Amino acid sequence: MQARAMDHLRYIRETMESASAFTAVPGWGGVAMGATALIAAVIAVLQHSTAGWLTTWFAEGMLAIGIGALALKYKAEAAGEPLLTAPARKFALSFAPPLLAGALLTLVLYRAGIVNAIPGVWLLMYGTGVVTGGSFSVRVVPVMGMCFMGLGAAALFCPFAWGTALLGAGFGGLHIIFGLIIARRHGG
Repeated sequence: MQARAMDHLRYIRETMESASAFTAVPGWGGVAMGATALIAAVIAVLQHSTAGWLTTWFAEGMLAIGIGALALKYKAEAAGEPLLTAPARKFALSFAPPLLAGALLTLVLYRAGIVNAIPGVWLLMYGTGVVTGGSFSVRVVPVMGMCFMGLGAAALFCPFAWGTALLGAGFGGLHIIFGLIIARRHGG
């Protein structure tokens, strides 16, 4: 009898956990990622080659991943929540594939000499990841993803010279704006 009761409690706990939202999205981490993206946009404009431009944004991407991971860990610990919950796993498994696809498309576009499409692809794929991952998070996260997708769509039809400004507006501006909203409404 006790074993059945424990099974029922485990089922209820797992059901409630999987139904909850991933709330450890770090608002202040988003602000920090946005600030470094604005700096990267300035550095990228000063590059004299496409390879230098890509290297700048690649370095920014790695820095942003580090900032995001640390901020995520800090927010989860501060809230006393485990980091590896069912909603967190769903968020990660929904967020990562579009980013991987964007990385592969970057390689293909660069090798084909179609670098003017790269800013649009990055913004679209990142936005897609945020929308899909955000479906397991607080409501403002998918809205942020849609904004990234809108900028990405615009970037696909703009000259490459505008790409850095649109990347700065997206990865810089949108992260700062939505980071502040998330920090204010959802505790950091």
